Amino acid sequence: MAGASPSPPANRPGSFVDSARVHARAGHGGRGSASFRREPFVPRGGPDGGDGGRGGSVLVVASPQVSSLHEFVRRRRWKAEDGRPGAKARKVGRAGADVRLEVPVGTVISDAQTGEVIADLDRPGSKAVVARGGAGGRGNVHFKSSVNQAPDFAEPGRPGEERELELNLKLIADVGLVGPPNAGKSSLLAAISAARPKVGDYAFTTLDPELGVVAAGAERMVVADIPGLIEGAARGAGLGLRFLRHVERTRVLVYVVDGAAPDPLGDLAVVRAEVASYSRELARRPSLTVVNKIDLAAAQDFGRRVGRRDLLFCSAKTGEGIPELLEAIRSALAEAPRPEPEVPAQRLRPRRSPAEAPVVRRRSWGFEVRGGGLERLLERVDFDSHQSFDWFQVQLDRLGVSAALEEAGVEPGDTVRIGELEFEYQP
Repeated sequence: MAGASPSPPANRPGSFVDSARVHARAGHGGRGSASFRREPFVPRGGPDGGDGGRGGSVLVVASPQVSSLHEFVRRRRWKAEDGRPGAKARKVGRAGADVRLEVPVGTVISDAQTGEVIADLDRPGSKAVVARGGAGGRGNVHFKSSVNQAPDFAEPGRPGEERELELNLKLIADVGLVGPPNAGKSSLLAAISAARPKVGDYAFTTLDPELGVVAAGAERMVVADIPGLIEGAARGAGLGLRFLRHVERTRVLVYVVDGAAPDPLGDLAVVRAEVASYSRELARRPSLTVVNKIDLAAAQDFGRRVGRRDLLFCSAKTGEGIPELLEAIRSALAEAPRPEPEVPAQRLRPRRSPAEAPVVRRRSWGFEVRGGGLERLLERVDFDSHQSFDWFQVQLDRLGVSAALEEAGVEPGDTVRIGELEFEYQP
């Protein structure tokens, strides 16, 4: 039906995919070993359990050899290897292997739940750790003390991070060709570069962005052909949101209109309004306006009628005006600033703030304890071991939990809940 918007080709095998959602799970840390030295003539060997290995992490790396996110449509779940357990003779378990995901340069990684931007991989080789592997558990050799010469417990490995991620590709280009459908943007890209995009005399011939390298004197610049924008594009009409994000990184916008259309200036106003509606900062970027198809009589008539000096005229078919257009683009690029990435390529993990004092709340069923680093403590306890539970109680005293409970009025036999652990309080 005439005027119908095209359907996204994201699931077509081999097609250009610029958005994907993936689930990343880092490896769990390996369990520490609870072993004892057993050798001839050493009747009472002490603890010698080694630490577990760290779990593998999930990394995302920007690769110039990758041009699409198609791989992540076919496979959504990625899991790194768990760390191996420790062994006797203080042998440390092998660390789990990392998972390395290669994405196109220009991929922005966000947390799917919060929308927080984790990394903007805008340079080849830039990378981000999106899920960190869990630390390996400590072996029983670490728990030997003057009062416990033979600890029979070790720490379990800590769980690896698990996240749902949004991957969105924003093309890296110096110049973006934007305009209404059938304005001749693809023909123009083919005329100024070695790119060979699909060209056709009907609206929405181009459904995926195309890149071309253009020589302008001794300089080289990358030009992106963005599929046609229609009214409502900033609200998603005609896949407008998907198209518009590909010009966010461009330094110069070239608005291309069909000089033979019934109302070229009206078409230009619609496209400019959609860009401004999508991003005011993008609308303020340096820009040029070129009237294409000047080889046609209607376009020549339009040029005589408007006579505007702020317009460039060219014909992608005959090459008329192309040298002047390239020189204008080169001059605009020389003065245009480079857009800043959304966040640094590698987000550094913030230092943990000092643990806050534990908070005790009286409930109808007993007492609930939160904070004070208790979640991390619970990950380190082997509740199947009596000695490990004794060690856990000592840590509660050191963290001030016992004192906070007594201050809140706890009595022997009252129920105390810490996270998912529930026990009867005994002083």
